[in-house]
Amino acid sequence: MDWLQPLINGLAIGGVYALFALGYTLVFSILGVINFAHGAVFTLGAYLTYALAGGRFSFNGLLASAALPFSLPFALALILGSLLAGGASLLIEQVAFRPLRKRQADSLLTLISSLGAAVFIVNLIQILVGAEIYTFPSNIYGDLPSAINFGSSDRPIQIRTVQIILFGVAIAMFSLLTWLINGTRIGHALKAVAEDATTASLLGIDPERYIRFTFFLSGVLGGLAGALVGTSVSITGPYFGIAYGLKGLSVMVLGGLGNIPGTIAGGLVLGLAEAWVPPQWSGYRDAVAFALLFAILLIRPQGLFSRARTEKV
Repeated sequence: MDWLQPLINGLAIGGVYALFALGYTLVFSILGVINFAHGAVFTLGAYLTYALAGGRFSFNGLLASAALPFSLPFALALILGSLLAGGASLLIEQVAFRPLRKRQADSLLTLISSLGAAVFIVNLIQILVGAEIYTFPSNIYGDLPSAINFGSSDRPIQIRTVQIILFGVAIAMFSLLTWLINGTRIGHALKAVAEDATTASLLGIDPERYIRFTFFLSGVLGGLAGALVGTSVSITGPYFGIAYGLKGLSVMVLGGLGNIPGTIAGGLVLGLAEAWVPPQWSGYRDAVAFALLFAILLIRPQGLFSRARTEKV
C-alpha cells in the first residue's frame, strides 16, 4: 500500500496540470498560437477567489489591508473567481489577439503580444496587493478532515483531503469539457472553426464568436486551476503562475499540440512522474519531470499521445 500515497498525490497534481494545460490547448486548437498570458490568468483566478472568500490583503500595495465587505462560501467564491478569470482572458483576446488577427499579423507577433499582456497583469497584481504570500484558511473546505487515512492504524497512509478534492474537481471538469466538445452544437461549431474558419463562416458559423468563447473557457479553466492550487500550497506571489505555466506548456507538448485527450493524459503522466521522485530528491522534482518530457520527445516529437494527424478541438 506504500504506492497509494504517491499515486493519489500524482493524480491530484497531474489533474491540475492537465486542467491548466487545457486552456493552452483550446486556444492553440482554434488559432494555432500559444497564449502566454494564460499563466497570469491562473494567478489572477487564485487572487480573485481568495478575495471573494473573505481574504484580507497585506500591508503593501494600493489595496493594503483591504478586504471585500462580504465573504462568500468557498464553492461560490471558486465559481465566481473562475468566471471573472474567464472574463479577464476574454479581455486579453480583445486587446492582445484580435487587433493582430484582423491585420493577419505573423503568429510570432501574437505570441509576443500575449507575453506583454502577461507581464502587465503580473505587475498590476503586485502594484495592487504586493508580493506577500497569501494562505487560504485551514477550514476553507468546511468541516472535512485535513487528511484521510487509506491505510490501517498500524500502517497509516494519510492523504490530504485537498489532494482528493483537486483530483475530483479535475475529473468533473474533464467530463464536462468532453461532453461540451463532443455532445453539443457549441462543440461541433468549435471543431468546425478549428478545422477551417473560412469554411465554417460559409456554413453560417461566426468564427469570432467561438474564438471569444474559447478564450473565456480557457480563462475559466486557468482561474479554476489557480484557485485550487492556491488552497493546496498558498498563493506565493504575483509570479505564482510562471512555474505552472511552464508545466502547462510541457503537458500540452507531451500530449500532442491541440490534442485534448492527450493533454489530459499528459498532465496525469507528468504529475505521476513528479510524485514518484524519492523524498531525498524532492529538490530535483522539476528536473526529473522535464527530463522525462525531453526523453519522450526524443522518441516521439509529435507528442506521446498524438495520432498521425493531430486532432483539433
